[in-house]
This record gives sequence, structure tokens and C-alpha cells, in this order.
Amino acid sequence: MMVNPPASRRPSKPLLLILAYVFIDLLGYSLILPLLPYYVTTFGATYAVVGFLSTSNAVAQFIATPFIGRLSDRYGRRPLLIFCIAGTFISFLLLGFARSVPMLFISRVADGLFGGNIALARAYITDITDEKNRARGLGLIGAVFGLGFIIGPAMGGFLSRWGYAVPAFVAAGLSLLNLIAVSLWLPESLSEARRAEIREQERPPITLGAMLTALRRPCAGPLLHVQLMYAVAFTLFQSNFALFALAKLRLDAQTTSFVLTYVGLLVVLVQGAAIGFIVARLRERQLIFLGSVVLGVMLVLWSFSPSLVWLLLVLAPLALASGVLNTIITSQLTKVVARNETGGILGLGASFQSLAQIIAPGLGGLLIQGAGPWTVGVLAGVIMIWTAVFVYRHILSQPEGIDRGVVCAPTPS
Repeated sequence: MMVNPPASRRPSKPLLLILAYVFIDLLGYSLILPLLPYYVTTFGATYAVVGFLSTSNAVAQFIATPFIGRLSDRYGRRPLLIFCIAGTFISFLLLGFARSVPMLFISRVADGLFGGNIALARAYITDITDEKNRARGLGLIGAVFGLGFIIGPAMGGFLSRWGYAVPAFVAAGLSLLNLIAVSLWLPESLSEARRAEIREQERPPITLGAMLTALRRPCAGPLLHVQLMYAVAFTLFQSNFALFALAKLRLDAQTTSFVLTYVGLLVVLVQGAAIGFIVARLRERQLIFLGSVVLGVMLVLWSFSPSLVWLLLVLAPLALASGVLNTIITSQLTKVVARNETGGILGLGASFQSLAQIIAPGLGGLLIQGAGPWTVGVLAGVIMIWTAVFVYRHILSQPEGIDRGVVCAPTPS
């Protein structure tokens, strides 16, 4: 039984508020992200410390996000959003006031531990949309996410002329603005009736082992596997793109920045505008398969780019496939679990993305240094081609009901 009415018949205020929240959250995050290497060196730290700093944040997110998502299933999205925003605000303040490398690590670990924001926002969108409109709603989050990453680095670079701590304090201010707005205006997406219904159901335990059993489910398990493989492949591309552009094409920093902005704009257009059109014409499981094939082929072609023109041509379908996959995998996950598990399953999916951020940057750097810049794209492409085979065998073969939201029970132990 659907307690919340479809998104098309709901007031637009909750959707607009959660999208504004995501934009401000990502704007604050992307303000400081490109500046961390420069900030760290002011404390006399080595470049290796920068990598460990990013890894510490990703490890903390990997651990915390599934628990935050599961707690939101029990106690509501809004209280956990407020909790996470408050933690993010404190972490940015710690970053701005840092006077030593250990303080930088404390700030980034704190940010990771409270980093369930996007998973919670996706759970919120799931609550206020029906299955027909869910992919479009989740696509809007991806578009807003991309806009934050396009605008934020430029703002951070501008603010850094007054010191690297200034962007951190501005990010803290944005988090405070978010905290006030969510506390005052964002309604809870789980109604009282829905929360009462959830309380009457068997509540999954909040343990890492219980959440990992989702990998054995006949419907959710394959989707989680696909999400992990996609996250590793795309993070290999994303985190090593600048190094590839320098080593393979000898692009300068400004040209590389423009190319990344071009990719960001393409992803925003796909997730913000094109996803609704695409989903109306193809089944979601077909899109996961086709997106995996296209992304795999384009990643291999990217790895052998002989010129900037070739690169720009390849990146267009690559961005299209990535935008579709990122949205559709999440949409399908929300349709194959009970509604009292939505936050937990999205949190687990987000933790897989954090795991990819732990693995992919260092692996890509080793490949480029040891075997050449082409190896990163080939490895990422092979992962996605294997993913397409996996989708064909384990997802396309599942009953048609998966597209209608049939709940898949855990596989008996």
C-alpha cells in the first residue's frame, strides 16, 4: 500500500527543498576538495599525506553510511539529515581552524562519519515519488550534484586568494544555512501512518553483517554487485582523468579543467533532462545492460585517445551512459526491497561508492606509472564489459515483476 501520493500530485515544495539541500551540501564540499593538496602542503606535509587524507574520509563513509541509512528507516529521514548536516558543519569548522596535520585528519574523518547526506536525500526522494516518477526524481539529484561540482571548485579557487582556510569557513557557513533550512522548512517524508506501519513490521538489525546479507538477495544482491563494479570503473576514470590527460595528451591544467566541466555539464543534462525521456521508452533493466556496454566501450576508446577532439567525442556517450547507470541502478534498488529498508539499502550502495574511492585512485596511479596511461581506461572498460555480462545473466533473466517493485526476500542462510 502506498501511503504517500505520487509525486505528480504532491506539492513541489519538499522536492525543491531537498534539491536545494543537495546543491548547497555539494557546493560546500566541492569548495574545499580541490584545495586540500595545497592546504596540506602549508603544514609541511608530503603529497602522500593528501592521498591518505582522502582515503581516511572514504573509509569513514564506507563504515558509517549504511548505519545512517538504516537508522533513517526507523526514525525518519529528517532527524538523520539534521544530525549529518550538524556533523558536516563541525567538520568544516575543524578544517578551517586546523593548525596541524592531525587536525586535518580529524576533520576529514568526522566529515566521513557524518557523510550519509546524499544517501538520505535519495531515500527522501524515494519516499515522495512513485515508481513511475522515481528515476526522474533521482536523476534531478544527480543533476544538482553535478552543478555543485561545476560551481564549487571555481568558487573555492576564488576564495583561496584570502587563504586556504577561507573556503573551509564558507563551506561551514553553507552547512549552517542548510541546517537552519532543513530544521525549519523540510517536512518529514515518512508520514506518521507510514512510520507506524514500519514499526509493526520486523525491523532489520543495524549490524554490518545484516546489511551485507543484502548481497545474497535474488534481486537486490545483483544490483548491489553492479553498483560496486560501476563505482570502481567510473572512479578509476574520474580520479585519474587529470593524470591521464597530462601523461597521454599533454593537456595543461586549464584545458583539463574545461574538459571536466564539459563532462559535468553533459552528466547534468542527462540526469536533469534526458533521463525521464529515456526511461519512458526503455525498461530500467535494459538501460542498465545497455549503459554498461556503452560505458565499457567508451572507457576503452578513451584510453587510446590520440587527440583532444577524439577525447571530446568519446566523452559525450561516456557521460550519457554514466548518468543513466548512476540513476537507474539506484531507482531499481528502491523498488526491490521493503520500504522499511530503503534507507539502509541506499546507504549500503553509497558505502560501495566510498569503497571505490578507497581502491581506485591509488590503483590507477600505480597502473599509469608502471604500465602507461592507457591501462586505466582498459581496466575500467573490461570491468564494465564484465558488468554487462553479469547484468545479462543475473538481472535481465529475473522475473518481470522486478520492474514493478516486487520485494525480494533475503536468501535463507
